[in-house]
Amino acid sequence: MFPEPPPQQNRAEEPSSTLHLMTTASTPATPGPSTPTSVRPLPIDQLKIDDHEEDIVPPARPKSTPFPEADMVEGDIQCLLRLSDGDRIDGVSQLLLPAPSTTSHLCGLPLEIHDCILDHLFGQRSSAASRTTGPGKSKILRSWGTALRHSRRKEVARLSLVSGKWRHLVQDRLYRHLKVKGTRESIAQAVEWFQEHPHLCPYVKHIEVWFPVFQQKNPAFDRTLRVPAPERSSSLRALPTLAESASITYQSPSNNCTLEEIFRFVQMTLGEACILTLEGGDRKKPPMVRHFLNPSQKGSLPEIPQIKTLVCKGQWNLIRSNEDFQNISKALPHLSEWHGLYAKPKSKSYISMAATLPNLARTLTHLNLCLENDYRREAASPMFVKKVGGKTHFCIELAKAIPTLEHLAFTGRICKGFFDQAAKLTSPRTTRMKSIDLIVKNICRPTYVWNDGTGITDMAFIQAFEALVISAVKSLDKLAAMEFLRIRFIDLESQVPALNPYFQLQDNHCTGIWSDPIVDNLRRTRPYATFAEKADTLSDVGFKDGQLFIPGNFSKTRPQSIKISSYSTLMGGITIT
Repeated sequence: MFPEPPPQQNRAEEPSSTLHLMTTASTPATPGPSTPTSVRPLPIDQLKIDDHEEDIVPPARPKSTPFPEADMVEGDIQCLLRLSDGDRIDGVSQLLLPAPSTTSHLCGLPLEIHDCILDHLFGQRSSAASRTTGPGKSKILRSWGTALRHSRRKEVARLSLVSGKWRHLVQDRLYRHLKVKGTRESIAQAVEWFQEHPHLCPYVKHIEVWFPVFQQKNPAFDRTLRVPAPERSSSLRALPTLAESASITYQSPSNNCTLEEIFRFVQMTLGEACILTLEGGDRKKPPMVRHFLNPSQKGSLPEIPQIKTLVCKGQWNLIRSNEDFQNISKALPHLSEWHGLYAKPKSKSYISMAATLPNLARTLTHLNLCLENDYRREAASPMFVKKVGGKTHFCIELAKAIPTLEHLAFTGRICKGFFDQAAKLTSPRTTRMKSIDLIVKNICRPTYVWNDGTGITDMAFIQAFEALVISAVKSLDKLAAMEFLRIRFIDLESQVPALNPYFQLQDNHCTGIWSDPIVDNLRRTRPYATFAEKADTLSDVGFKDGQLFIPGNFSKTRPQSIKISSYSTLMGGITIT
């Protein structure tokens, strides 16, 4: 018989220099370290073999143990092998110990397999330096920035302790996209952290800085204030009165960084970052982020040549004039992709961008501009649209950026004047424009029109949308490099979202609205482009007894083609709600 094994308490006190993940010691039912990687042979005088014993059966693991078998650690698990009777020498069986393995099966896998495992845990990652992968697509539009921001970063950070290979791969993913508060305290902490850990700096490819738009003026009332037990009930009853007396007020932030400090931090610390996101925030009468420490002595922002993509969220708080954009553009000499997103529609947003767009740098090839993103139809254009019309025609100014761009994505108000002006300013020999993606909030119409609303039941809007598509098709002879064209109207309140008008041209394949003028102009400018189909009706969709009638078999998917005249059947004298 083998001697009795040592108590479990003594085994737990044995030193171990190997890191084990999810070992049996992690469960209360099986205390002690995991199975050792080597076993010392027992002295011969302590071994006693009972010839009448058939086999030695190890004790079964308790049913409460979550794992039926002990976890494997790096290295092969060693064990004592009981030999047959023929292999015994002097009544004592030989103890064979296989040679220990120096590497685990996990560490022996190729690096590509490790990448696939971590991609499954963290999410797929794309190259930070890659450009737009296809027409109408972009890194930011595909939420590249938030794809790797795991909700349990502390838990997945422990995966870096598995091995040396995983330490590099996990840290690469954790530090790939960082979001820092744009205050002096937060930036100082970030600088101190990277000074203490300089090997982490090359991992940062996307740095995001968000600026608070207000701060608390007086300390908040502490509802967790502890009081003696006998007086607790009366104190709880007095909490509402105390909270009302200690009202919380807010003020503009006083410790926000300037863009000069942010750019210097990126310049000196994050030499491999190629995407910069600035989030200006949103509130009523928001404060603008200052560009320079000393506004009276305006100079130039620190230059960051490695930044190729700039994302401005809440752009009104960051850029309010062409001068503001030129300050940023000069500091980013290799900028090729710019995403500007506004939190709320403003007349000043259209006016400031109209002054900026004609002055884009030649290096800028990708532009994504979102001025209105609520995706709701309008009964009539708001008052700020008339203010914009009195100052400038935004569509004409947007078209002046066409000669320098390759990809354009725009969300807001636009009309056929955009494509008419783009055709005048573009030469088919020098054009670089490859894709245009427009999301139409409304179509610009004369200011004296009072009922310039939107929706599939507004035939005036449908006809204006058709005129926009016709102008786009006519401009294809000048925009000779165009590979992708999409114009669409989105109405989240529509009862029939599939019938929202759209037009798309990709790989000489057309879908969406069609009419005889569209087909004729397309045949002239793009002879090889054809419609997949040309449906003449909207099936049985229409108004019946004063109500919109949708048959039960009507498909919710967007139809391949919609004839413009078919929308007239939706005009039943009422508006879809």
